[in-house]
Amino acid sequence: MKFGFGQALTRKEDDPLVRGAGCYVADVAPQGALHAVVLRSPQAHARFTIADLGRVKAMKGVRLVLTGADTAELGPLPTPGVLEGVDIKVPHYPILALDVVRHVGDAVAFVVADTLEQAKDAAEAIAIDWQPLPHVIGAVEALKPGTAQVWPDRPNLAFETALGDAAATKAAFAKAARTVTTTIVNQRLVTNYMDTRGVIAEYDGERYTLTLGSQGSHIIRDIICGDVLKLPLDKMRVITPDVGGGFGTKLFPYREYALAAVAAEKLRKPVKWVADRMEHFLGDSHGRDNISTATLALDDKGKFLALDIDIVADMGAYLSCYAPYIPWLGMGMATGSYDIPACHVRLRAAYTNTVPVDAYRGAGRPEASYLIERAVDNTARELGMTQDALRRKNLIKPSALPYATPTGKVYDSGEFAATMVRAQELIDWKGFGKRVTAAKRAGKLRGIGMATYIEACGANGPETAHVTLDRDGGVTVLIGSQSTGQGHQTSYAQLVAERLDLPPDMVRVIQGDTDKIATGAGTGGSSSIPVGGVSVDRASKTLADQLKELAADALEAAAGDMEIADGAVRVAGTDRAISFADLANHPKATPEKLTAAKDFATDLPTFPNGCHIAEIDIDPETGATEIVKYVVVDDFGATLNPLLLAGQVHGGLVQGIGQALMEDTVYDEKSGQLLSASFMDYAMPHAKDAPAFVFETRNTPCKNNPLGVKGAGEAGAIGSCPAVINAVIDALDRGYGIRHIDMPATPGKIWSAIAAASKSRAA
Repeated sequence: MKFGFGQALTRKEDDPLVRGAGCYVADVAPQGALHAVVLRSPQAHARFTIADLGRVKAMKGVRLVLTGADTAELGPLPTPGVLEGVDIKVPHYPILALDVVRHVGDAVAFVVADTLEQAKDAAEAIAIDWQPLPHVIGAVEALKPGTAQVWPDRPNLAFETALGDAAATKAAFAKAARTVTTTIVNQRLVTNYMDTRGVIAEYDGERYTLTLGSQGSHIIRDIICGDVLKLPLDKMRVITPDVGGGFGTKLFPYREYALAAVAAEKLRKPVKWVADRMEHFLGDSHGRDNISTATLALDDKGKFLALDIDIVADMGAYLSCYAPYIPWLGMGMATGSYDIPACHVRLRAAYTNTVPVDAYRGAGRPEASYLIERAVDNTARELGMTQDALRRKNLIKPSALPYATPTGKVYDSGEFAATMVRAQELIDWKGFGKRVTAAKRAGKLRGIGMATYIEACGANGPETAHVTLDRDGGVTVLIGSQSTGQGHQTSYAQLVAERLDLPPDMVRVIQGDTDKIATGAGTGGSSSIPVGGVSVDRASKTLADQLKELAADALEAAAGDMEIADGAVRVAGTDRAISFADLANHPKATPEKLTAAKDFATDLPTFPNGCHIAEIDIDPETGATEIVKYVVVDDFGATLNPLLLAGQVHGGLVQGIGQALMEDTVYDEKSGQLLSASFMDYAMPHAKDAPAFVFETRNTPCKNNPLGVKGAGEAGAIGSCPAVINAVIDALDRGYGIRHIDMPATPGKIWSAIAAASKSRAA
C-alpha cells in the first residue's frame, strides 16, 4: 500500500502547528471567561490560618475565593497506582490544604476574577499566618532516625517491598570470586513540556465541560468527576485540544481541574486557569529521584552470578497518581539485557517535604537502565576488562529466548550482542584510539561509553478503535489514546491505509473528547501503536471486509472477488469498481455496515532494546562536555513510519542528554525552598547540545504483539543517560583516574573533580 505500514510519510499534523494555527488550552477563550490563579505555599512545612477574606473578596473584579474549608467535602486526589500485596497507607491529598502545607508550592487558595491581573492582585492580598514546622529534604535523610516527619501519624517510610529470590542471591554471592558495588544518584527532574498545564471549566446547570491538556481525557474525567466531585461520570465531558508534550506528567489529574469545575458551577461562567512556568515547577509532579546501590557477583571468568540492589525512592509530600508503581516498574527491569541467574531488589520509598514525584518519560525503566549500565561499566573497570568485552560475555544469547529473568519478566525476542556490534561498527569503535590521541593533541579528553538497554512497555490498555467510512469517501477514526506530539494523525492514518488504501488526508483521527469516544486508556507507556494501533488495524480490516461485501452486492459479484485499491472497491482483474464515496451513499449502506469497532488488550509487554554509544570531548580547563558522536541501533520489532520513529528517538535522546549533563532540581535543605524553579536556574538542552545522531534499527519481530511492533516512545530517554555518563567517566578515568561522577555532569562538577584529582596526584 502506498501510504501503509513502513512508509516514511511526513507528519500531516505539522503544517498548522508550525504556522501557529494550532489550538492549545491557552488558545481557548470562551465568551465571558473569568480567570483564576492558585495561591501556593512559600513554606516547606507549616501550619497556617487565613485571615478574614472580606477585604479580598471586595477587591475590584474578584468573583470567588476558595480555601480548604470550601473544598473539604471534595474527595482527595487518589492514588490508583498502588502495589498489590504491599501495605501502603495513602495519605490524604486534599484539593486545597486545610491547615497544614507540606511542600513549597502546596495549594492553599483558588482566586477567580474578571482578569488575570485582578486575580493575581487578590491572591497576593490574602493574609496568612504561617507557623513553620520541621521539614526534611532528600529520601535518604528522611529515613534516618529522628528526622522531621512529613506526616504526624506515620513514619517517613511510605512503603517497603522486595522482588526476586533473596536466598538464591545470597547463595550466589557466597560462591562468587569477585563482587563490585556501584552507588548512583538518579536526580529529580522537572518535566518541561512546551505548553504548561491549563483548564477551562464550564457548567450549564447539568454538566461540567473541562477543556484541558492531557494524555487521556477519560482518565481525567473518571478521577475528577467520579472520585473528587463524587458524581456519575456522565455529568462531565473532558475535551483535550492540541497538546505540546506530556512525557507522563499530563496523564495525571491535578487539583486545578476540580477547583475550576467547582468555581464554574458556583459562578455559572467559564473559568480559565493556565499555569505560568514557575508554577509548573512548583505544582506539577516531578520525575526520577532515586538513590540506588547495585552489587554484582561474578565468577573467576567474569560471568555474572547474581545482582543485589537497594533503592531509595523519593515520593515527595503526597503519593501522586501512579507514584508507588514507578520504582516497581524499574525493579522488574533490574537485570537489563544480561544473563543474571539470581537477583534480589529491595525498595524503600520515602516521604519528603517536596513536590510529589510520578511517572516521567520511561517511568522507572530509565532508572533501572542507568543503574545496571553504570554498574556493568564500573565492574568492567574494576576487573580490568573493556566495557564491550564484559557485556559480550554476559548479554542474553538469542538461543536462550524466551528468557525468564529473575525478576519475573519473559523476554520474547532480541539479538542483544549483534545490536551492540552493529553500533560499534557505526561509530568506528576500533578507530577510537586514534581519536583519543588527536583529541589529546587538541587539549581535550576523549571518552566513549555505551549502554545496551532493554525496557518493558506497550501493554497499557485496553483500547477500542471505531473506524467509519464517511459520505465523502474518507474515513474517521475514533480512539481514546491521546497525541501529545507523537504524530497519531499520521501513524493511525497509515494503519487505515494498509487496509483501505487511502491517502492520509482522507483519514480523520479524533481523540480527546469523552462525549465522542466512549472509552480510552490514554497515552502512556509507549502503548499508542502496540495497543491502539492494533485496535485501528483490526477495525480497519473488519471495515474493509464489510465494504467488500457491500460492493459485491452493488457490483453483482462475489465478495471473494473484491479488492480494495485507490479509495475504491473493484472486481479483481476488471475495471468494474465503486468508489468509497459512492459506496457510502449506496441505499444498502447502513451505519452498521459503514462502521467497525475493535478493541485490543494484552498483559504481555513488548521489550524494545538496543545499544547507545556516545563519544565525547571534555575540556579540562572548563569542565565543559561536547558530544562529538552519538550512535543508536534499536530493535523496535517493526517500523510503522521511520520518520516518526526517528523523531521519537531523537526527542528521547535529547531529554536523556539533558538529564546526564545539565538538568537538576535543587532544594535548599535548610529552608526547603526550590532553588531551581525557573529557566534561570534549571538548565535545559538546546539544539547546540545535541550532535547529528546516527540512528538505525535492527528489528526482530515482537512475538507478544500482533503487529510485531515494540513500543518506541521512551527508548531514547532510557539508553542515553548511561551511555553519556559512561563516556564522561571513560574520559575522566583516562585523564585523571576519576571513576565516578553523578548526574548531572555539569562543567562545574567535572572541573571540581579534575581539580581534586590533580591536587591528589600532586600530593
